[in-house]
Amino acid sequence: MNILDTKVTAPQRADHIGSFLRPSALKEARKQFEEGKISAEELKNIRRDAIKQLVKKQKEAGLRIISDGEYNRTYWHLDFMWGFEGVGHSKGGGVPFHGEMAALDKTFLTGRIKPLTQPHPFIDDFGFLRQFEEEGIAAKLTVPSPAQFFQQFLIPQNFLETRRFYPTNEELIADVAAAYQSFIKQFYAAGGRNLQFDDCTWGAIVGDAAELRYKSVGLDLETIKGQLLEVNNRAIENRPSDLTITTHICRGNYHSTYFTSGPYDSVADYVFARENVDALYLEYDDERSGSFEALKKVSENKKVVLGLITTKSAALEDRETIISRIREASKYIPLERLCLSPQCGFASCEIGNKLTEDEQWAKIALVQNIAREVWG
Repeated sequence: MNILDTKVTAPQRADHIGSFLRPSALKEARKQFEEGKISAEELKNIRRDAIKQLVKKQKEAGLRIISDGEYNRTYWHLDFMWGFEGVGHSKGGGVPFHGEMAALDKTFLTGRIKPLTQPHPFIDDFGFLRQFEEEGIAAKLTVPSPAQFFQQFLIPQNFLETRRFYPTNEELIADVAAAYQSFIKQFYAAGGRNLQFDDCTWGAIVGDAAELRYKSVGLDLETIKGQLLEVNNRAIENRPSDLTITTHICRGNYHSTYFTSGPYDSVADYVFARENVDALYLEYDDERSGSFEALKKVSENKKVVLGLITTKSAALEDRETIISRIREASKYIPLERLCLSPQCGFASCEIGNKLTEDEQWAKIALVQNIAREVWG
């Protein structure tokens, strides 16, 4: 039996990042809720019916790690942040992606970030997903990384307000780490054993504009790299030994567009070598990610999930080309420590990427078929 098949933990040989296209009925229900035409409870019921159907499709596709598709949120990261005291949000935000403005709620500090004293909203949603676990099938939850949470309040439009509550980054790191530790305790108590951090900070920091972006608020890029590593590692200190924590590193995924480009080389000594997670899900679907050479920096205790199948277009990759790329990556990481997945989710935000649900499942089927051929 393959090493990764001895128990159902992430990652699996054929895996996925977590988000799936929202069905039209769910999108319409959310619209009706926002217009005051249906109640929150009615929206919740419609969403949970959609999740039941999604889980059924995941199982039929042969996936052993299931998610709720992130159907409970509008944004892959911001909704999670709103669940903590000290975080506020309002309409009217936006981030420039390649060729399109990503419509994202403004999310900012209203006070110091506090550890959870009540269950985070995601915990109840995860409890609903767990009922679909069975022999050979386990649920995972995806949340933004602690570094993503930390960085959100250092972006130029938030920086001055953040300094009202946190005169130093070190104080912010301490509170973010404590908040995450409280969430991890809740997640574990709810039966969660597979937690995935989604992290665009490393993907953003390799871009050409990163140094100027941090310099504009008086921060040094190399110092920030160390702090991103520190907040991620401090957040997962003393985690239970049977809790698997993985991280997905991305360069942005909004309506089939991206935020930044650049190889992993300049951050590999931090996140590949020293971040204390069990596996890295890495975006490698096109030339924007650079070569596989940076993989030689991955510490020996980590697995690597190669995101070679794009979710940004419907075109199916050539099977032999993908297999060849897996073989190429195995020059730097032994094949038994490698897995395969799409490069990102299919709907990091509710708007989703530019492909149909049938095309989405064709991508998942391709991942499954290639994984069976490569690893048996």
